[in-house]
Amino acid sequence: QVQLVESGGGLAQPGESLRLSCVASGFTFSIWAMSWARQAPGKGLEWVAGIFSDGSDTYYADSVKDRFTISRDNAKTTLFLQMNVLKPEDTAKYYCVRGLNIATMQLPLEGQGTQVTVSS
Repeated sequence: QVQLVESGGGLAQPGESLRLSCVASGFTFSIWAMSWARQAPGKGLEWVAGIFSDGSDTYYADSVKDRFTISRDNAKTTLFLQMNVLKPEDTAKYYCVRGLNIATMQLPLEGQGTQVTVSS
């Protein structure tokens, strides 16, 4: 079955960086576009970034553009999210999701997520 295991979250101060990873198994990772999405306490799921199956193109929500970078390693079936210049409003649980964008994300969520907390 599909497994998505996110890691790399934690506590960061504003302006700091974190790098999230997601190891995928149970499906052919290299043919799937992938995304990161997040959910803050009391809020709905927010799409953050998406990447083509071969990594040739990437897309970002306006709220994270120029601060976050999505990438992937198909040989290692791993998705990454480099998060720089973190802000308190980035605090959320982050999920790895199959699909390129909010219209094509596979729901319900298939991973447990990793918590990111940005606070001074």
